Amino acid sequence: MLMRNDHFREFDRIAQRLMENSRPTAVAMDAYRDGEEFVIHFDLPGVNRESIDLEVERNVLTVRAERAELRKEDLELLVNERQTGSFTRQVFLGDTLDTERIRANYADGVLTLRIPVAEQSRARKITVDHSTPDQDRTVIPGQEKSAIRS
Repeated sequence: MLMRNDHFREFDRIAQRLMENSRPTAVAMDAYRDGEEFVIHFDLPGVNRESIDLEVERNVLTVRAERAELRKEDLELLVNERQTGSFTRQVFLGDTLDTERIRANYADGVLTLRIPVAEQSRARKITVDHSTPDQDRTVIPGQEKSAIRS
């Protein structure tokens, strides 16, 4: 059986909930690069997949979700520490990312986004040709010396 015994903590919790109701709660996240894509994990435990809303506008990714409160008339809450209500997080995406091909997956309370690096922004090798110094010079008529074209 669970028992409440810390009355001061309960007052702190009530005050915190009153302040939180005025603004959406931020969503914890991890982000990293994995090869040619960026991966972002958002913690959304207990959130119904249908309540998750993703939107990209001008390279700003907005994640919104909502977790419903436990509401039953015959329910007596003993401990109520899990946050409920609206959750939101905005992430600024660089111009080098392909926002048209974002993939999203929600499993085990974690929303995972995979954002590929845009093709034109990917690192690529440039080959260096080898030639003798005189091969790249072109003589232009009317000039005393040869000019080098680049």
